[in-house]
Amino acid sequence: MTARSNSSGRKPADTVAPQISVRRSLIVVLGDQLDLDASAFDDFDATVDIVWMAEAAEESTHVWSSKPRTVMFLAAMRHHALALQAAGRPLHYTRLDAPGHGGSLGAQLQADILRLKPSRLVMTAPGDWRVLQAIKAVAEAHALPLEIREDRHFYTSISDFAAHANGRKSLRMEYFYREQRRRHDVLMQDDEPVGGQWNFDADNRESFGAAGPGVVPPRASFEPDAVTREVMALVNTRFAAHPGRLDSFAWPVTREQALQSLQAFIRERLPLFGRFQDAMWPGDPWLYHAHLSAALNLKLLNPREVVSAAEAAHRDGHAPLASVEGFIRQILGWREYVRGVYWTQMPEYLERNALDAQEELPGWYWTGATDMACLRDALAQTLEHGYANHIQRLMVTGLYTLMLGVQPKQVHAWYLAVYVDAVEWVELPNVLGMSQYADGGVMGSKPYIATGKYIQRMGPHCKGCRYDPAQRSGDSACPFTTLYWDFLMRHEATLARNPRMALQVKNVVRLTDVQKVAVHERAAAIRRGEVGAAHE
Repeated sequence: MTARSNSSGRKPADTVAPQISVRRSLIVVLGDQLDLDASAFDDFDATVDIVWMAEAAEESTHVWSSKPRTVMFLAAMRHHALALQAAGRPLHYTRLDAPGHGGSLGAQLQADILRLKPSRLVMTAPGDWRVLQAIKAVAEAHALPLEIREDRHFYTSISDFAAHANGRKSLRMEYFYREQRRRHDVLMQDDEPVGGQWNFDADNRESFGAAGPGVVPPRASFEPDAVTREVMALVNTRFAAHPGRLDSFAWPVTREQALQSLQAFIRERLPLFGRFQDAMWPGDPWLYHAHLSAALNLKLLNPREVVSAAEAAHRDGHAPLASVEGFIRQILGWREYVRGVYWTQMPEYLERNALDAQEELPGWYWTGATDMACLRDALAQTLEHGYANHIQRLMVTGLYTLMLGVQPKQVHAWYLAVYVDAVEWVELPNVLGMSQYADGGVMGSKPYIATGKYIQRMGPHCKGCRYDPAQRSGDSACPFTTLYWDFLMRHEATLARNPRMALQVKNVVRLTDVQKVAVHERAAAIRRGEVGAAHE
């Protein structure tokens, strides 16, 4: 699907403000709050209130934000500004390249408060702890009341999640997910799950086999209009040294485009989503995944309409239950769960490093210059599109940094920088908790580690790779396999106390001293950059 925006190249005006003697509210709208029905607008009065939006260079530099990610946010913001103006809502919008820009959201908000003189600030709860603290500091500095309203784009409030978590020894998503299903009557029949079981994950782990995925529907793509092209030119100039490319940028950046993406997924991909959601195939980044997370996280889509569309597809006989349940579990279960973890664990969560990982992130994560076929493929598509599916993130890029022992905050900064759907509330728990086990088990009951044989099962990358996933040492040994055994040996005492890791730890005992030394030597060469990096 290819579509054009109908914005006709219009630009959001930098300032559109009514001439009034007393301004009641400055409605702060952030780049991931692009919803005309957000709670911040509940009592909006165009005669006394004004919407405030600002692009800020700091949002692309506090982590080394990739070009696709920056364009995604800025293009969506500018289109949303046009929608606000079309809805008759007075707007003060500051572009990234505006003369005298403060450089950060906080600095620009301070300057605009002095200019606009509101009586209070109103906003929907943000998705980033850092941004929330910055806005609170500005409000306090100007002695302005700051009203933060619930984000209705989620099924569960933070207070509800905190109540769920209270008194629990562990925060497992599965139990939370079942509560969500019952509470919101999703895929339920007489208080029992449709189909007689809660979770069809065991049915959703197929690979494509030697024949490959066959003809996969093209993804829903949208040719950049004049507004988006202007943003692309700005980003290519202002952030020329940042990673990533914009040649194939085609993400939905308007509400209308997001709805088209949802419809295309339900129609063309959902029926096979479940079976192949863990499968990978070289050179094909899209496969049967939804590609809706960026639109959801920027609030161009509401999760309720996404879940309802999937549920209707099952009722209508269009998609099998295993696919529909697996997809809904990601939205109603996982997405809500990681947000709850983030806001109940911050700010200390960001500093957690349970395995004391201190290695540097390999520089080739920013370029894709590695001779490991699976990582080269995942990194190339990440830099090209700002996208990788969840298995590539968890069991390729994330698995490698976990077993290499990379400092978790560096891994977090990379994920936050490179993916178009990355907002900290969803990215940080997925990386520090699920992927890197840096939270020591808050989210996952064990580290997700595997040899290269796992990657071999889920796709054909190993056939075109110089490394052998069956070998743990020697010149042809797969770095994933080497690092797997090295990880078990380095953390043997800690992992031995985890019942779910007992069998894997016992396998270490079977290695001879000579074999252990060979693994350590190979792992040391990997950490020195002598193995894995592409050398001309």
